Amino acid sequence: MSLVDKLKWRYATKKFDTAKKLTQEQLNQLLEAIQLAPSSIGLQHYKVLVVENPEVRAKLREAAYGQPQVTDASQLIVFAAETNMDEAYGKKFIDLVAQTRNVERGALAGLEGMVLNAISSRTHEQKVLWAQKQAYIALGVLVSAAADLGIDAGPMEGFDPAKFDEILGLKEKGLTSTVIAAVGFRSEEDAFSKLIKVRKPSEELFIHV
Repeated sequence: MSLVDKLKWRYATKKFDTAKKLTQEQLNQLLEAIQLAPSSIGLQHYKVLVVENPEVRAKLREAAYGQPQVTDASQLIVFAAETNMDEAYGKKFIDLVAQTRNVERGALAGLEGMVLNAISSRTHEQKVLWAQKQAYIALGVLVSAAADLGIDAGPMEGFDPAKFDEILGLKEKGLTSTVIAAVGFRSEEDAFSKLIKVRKPSEELFIHV
């Protein structure tokens, strides 16, 4: 199957089979795909929480308006945007570039200037929004990677971010929950899996210039 065929197969899973869990290898593949997701300047302006603790997930389910995916899926993935991006954050990224590519840090002065300017030129609110946009890109990669691996995923915005932040202790970590995804395997009882996918026709969606 091509990736397009697999994207036709996937859907936003509502009911998961609680008896089926991802193997460690499957989970690692999903996380590696997220790690490889593109982000603005490569800053990866977020962290990704893999929530498996049943007690924590029960609390998160309440903060997600009782949606069963939160507790019934194999794992719950929480994308949390950085809220404290500052000069130190930018310099740490340059340190990583120098180390990873084995280059003198001084040779990265131009890149460092661009990174620090991108951070300092934005207000706090703009930086948080910037980070949240990058988290959504990572979510898209997760959804695509899951489909490619035959794993079901349910991306979700229906939750109370403030309550999620409190339950997961994110504020203290300089993070805020942005979007979540349940991953696992669909239940045969999920009526949504039988529905025909509804999408705009191509002539309405695409504009060729």
